[in-house]
Amino acid sequence: MIDPDGRGAPARFRELPLGAIRPGGWLREQLVLQAAGLTGHLDEFWPDVGPDSAWLGGEGEDWERGPYWLDGLVPLAHLLMDRRLQAKADRWVDAIILSQGPDGQFGPRSNEDWWPRMIALKALIQHAEATGDPRVVPFMIRYARYQLAQLPERSLVGWAQARGAENLLIVQWLYERTGEGFLPDLAALIAAQTLDWGHRLAYAPNRHRAAVFDPFTHVVNVAMGLKSPAIQYLFDRSPGHLIRTERALANLDRDHGQVTGMFSGDEWLAGPGPSHGVELCAVAELMFTLEQLVRVFGVASFADRLESIAFNALPATITADMRAHQYLQQPNQIACSRAPRDWTYSSDEANIFGLDPHFGCCTANLHQAWPKLTSSLWMGTLDGGLAAIVYAPCTVRAKGNDGDALELAVETAYPFEETVRIDVRAGPPVRLPLLLRIPGWCTEPDLSINGVPHRLGPPTDSYLRVERQFRVGDHLELTLPMSMRVLPRPLGGIGLGLGPLVLALAIGEDWQPLSTDHGFGDWEVRPTGPWNYAVERDGAGVPSAIRTERHAVATPAFALEHAPVRVHLRGHRVRQWIVEQNSAGPLPPSPLDATGRSEDILLVPYGSARLRIAEFPWVATSSSILRS
Repeated sequence: MIDPDGRGAPARFRELPLGAIRPGGWLREQLVLQAAGLTGHLDEFWPDVGPDSAWLGGEGEDWERGPYWLDGLVPLAHLLMDRRLQAKADRWVDAIILSQGPDGQFGPRSNEDWWPRMIALKALIQHAEATGDPRVVPFMIRYARYQLAQLPERSLVGWAQARGAENLLIVQWLYERTGEGFLPDLAALIAAQTLDWGHRLAYAPNRHRAAVFDPFTHVVNVAMGLKSPAIQYLFDRSPGHLIRTERALANLDRDHGQVTGMFSGDEWLAGPGPSHGVELCAVAELMFTLEQLVRVFGVASFADRLESIAFNALPATITADMRAHQYLQQPNQIACSRAPRDWTYSSDEANIFGLDPHFGCCTANLHQAWPKLTSSLWMGTLDGGLAAIVYAPCTVRAKGNDGDALELAVETAYPFEETVRIDVRAGPPVRLPLLLRIPGWCTEPDLSINGVPHRLGPPTDSYLRVERQFRVGDHLELTLPMSMRVLPRPLGGIGLGLGPLVLALAIGEDWQPLSTDHGFGDWEVRPTGPWNYAVERDGAGVPSAIRTERHAVATPAFALEHAPVRVHLRGHRVRQWIVEQNSAGPLPPSPLDATGRSEDILLVPYGSARLRIAEFPWVATSSSILRS
């Protein structure tokens, strides 16, 4: 599989070093909440990442949980330039580096599994990019030589075999920076021992709800495995890898897809029903996978999916203050309670909000999602330019091919508003291309430069290319008009979208504490209003009688009580749509006959509603007048 000349293929984009992008506006506030919440304090009260961790030389947890936490702690600390968090991260980094033996192996000797070391190395890569620590690359070279010597006799098994793409990613990063001649051989060995995700997901998919464990139906494995073809492409240049990746995602959408861009998996792939669960680990890992797919292939639809998951599925499954989370979320989630539900393989508490509901992997792994998204908002192009991948408030500083640095400031409330303002803040006059992604849902974008309308040619691969000499003071304003969209669902219902946001019925929430400790705890959430509504549509078109309210983004950005977008439309109670197994039952077939008087119902961003309906049955009407 490795190209014999060892050069491989260049990625379409290049990642900017950690710290080149700094969050601003609502996104910075989100990361500050994360630092004040679980990520910034987890080691103080959760023993699995506490001072007795085997990764720190203690007698405690010796597998994936410490590395998972570190993989999010490192980027969060450096994005915020938070010395308290940096000190916590540095303690772990130092312990890992000092644990390396003469043979190159590192980490707890009580557990020699290849898998958690892959996560630890991903954290070290981010540390090296942020700090320039000269210890990291030699450390990784020694470990790579150890792997090359050991893998023929002690091959990847279990999670390591399923998730070998993470190991390939590490080798690829190291090869780009060192050109060490043995690394392509190591990559070939790892690829040969890793499950063939490209073929399985593209040409032999699991079409139905999983009934028994299989590594190919474990939802987190799937979320990670989707990047395997992309990383292999960097070594062997085969164009078939992109074809397999796109086909795999299409299969998952058809068989297990959810309205947010995720696929179901209440541990195992569960089908397309909106009451099936979606694991938080899968959300975080699919986001990272999509960031890699965009980097390697440059395909804008991967970024469309990334922002949909980031702005909908991610915030919905964590409290607005980032102090508790779920193991599983449901798109149609009418209660979060300790009760049996129709999961493939999860316990009765899997959808409550808490410290470690059901199982602690998500407690350890949720931390990477927001920081890595922030680091991927912009990427470099091969011709020395910059590409906007996901829009959010930030500053980005990068060097062009001529070595001149450029600093851009992005001011926006996106995804809650339509306008993105980009100002050149620093740097000498420099000519370079800017690639501005035009989301797939946007049909009439508008761009002005220094107040002058910019004639828009057809986007290239959904990126609008602006090439000119940029100077300090230049101002670009990109408008991405957001209109209501109908999102057809596989079982006959519909979702509703507004730009990148999925909209959800706000049911009303009663939070009932189960336990509290250290300012954190577990909660059940009970509904305070009815949930079983169908939405009105004019024929088969968009929902009728819409009134949209927009408000300034407050902190927390994803709190229900001050949702920045509120949409009113007409709905009908559907009495026959009832609770089954403590969840919303299957959607009644649509279209439904209108019975009784329609009501004004309120929709908010999916990420703001911890109880919600996001997939609706619908009622067809010839006309509708909003009645206040």
